[in-house]
Amino acid sequence: MSFRDWATRVILISLVFLALSMALLIGELTKLKTNTTTSEPAAIAWSSYPQAKLQSDQILAEKSQNLLKSSTNNDQSRGRYETTKAFSKYNPRYVVAAVHPSNYGERYSKDANGAVLNNQPIIVIHETSNSASSAVNFFQTPHEDENVQASYHAIIALDGTVIYLVPPQYRAFGAGNSVFDGSDGAETVETKANLPPSVNNFAYHISLETPPDGRGNNFLKSHSGYTEAQYHSLAWLIAQSQVPGDRITTHKAVDRSGERVDPLSFDFDKFRGLLDNYRQVNPVYSASPQ
Repeated sequence: MSFRDWATRVILISLVFLALSMALLIGELTKLKTNTTTSEPAAIAWSSYPQAKLQSDQILAEKSQNLLKSSTNNDQSRGRYETTKAFSKYNPRYVVAAVHPSNYGERYSKDANGAVLNNQPIIVIHETSNSASSAVNFFQTPHEDENVQASYHAIIALDGTVIYLVPPQYRAFGAGNSVFDGSDGAETVETKANLPPSVNNFAYHISLETPPDGRGNNFLKSHSGYTEAQYHSLAWLIAQSQVPGDRITTHKAVDRSGERVDPLSFDFDKFRGLLDNYRQVNPVYSASPQ
């Protein structure tokens, strides 16, 4: 074989390897782009959720603080609901407790299969099963196991204190295998192929602190119930949202694992009466064509 033939073969083989390398590189870049698109944060109007009073001062960045304030103001003037005089007179104590990042995540605009998501917000009411402080401690502890990670957006303590945990634009891990049965049918979102679908991506999770007689026994059917302060603070918090009454539900109602029965002994009629006292349909909304 002449040197010229040998050199030609070497060049051809090199070109083949180069072409294969480019093809693999393009494939990886395409895969990366697809994954990035799937996990893209949702463009959901998170101002529809309860807006934490001064929550932005301690948790959110300055840019997010301004967005939070402007969104709240716009909702009060153009949204479906507005707060009442009774709302302005009730001022519960509140604290902010930062949750470890492993226990909450982004809200997604696409599910695990790349389908675009457009679920409207819901509010899910829970109970802690133990003290509020023990729940907060758990949420502030790092958890690598996805099956253990958990959080709420807020907890209402026995004395009515509102404990703000996860900002509303983030996805709290409040429900595992879960589905919301709304007027448009069953709603749930699969965010990861290895986890059951849940309502977390479009839910705002609020938990009531369990009374002492309801703690330490997972088989209770009822307990002494919640305090007056808890009902008032719960209604006060939700009154700040644009979530309609038919999209306010309980952990028991959305659960599909068959293990969740909370909130036990919850008086929905009492809660709805207080909610109606703290917010009303905005007259501007009622007068505008739907």
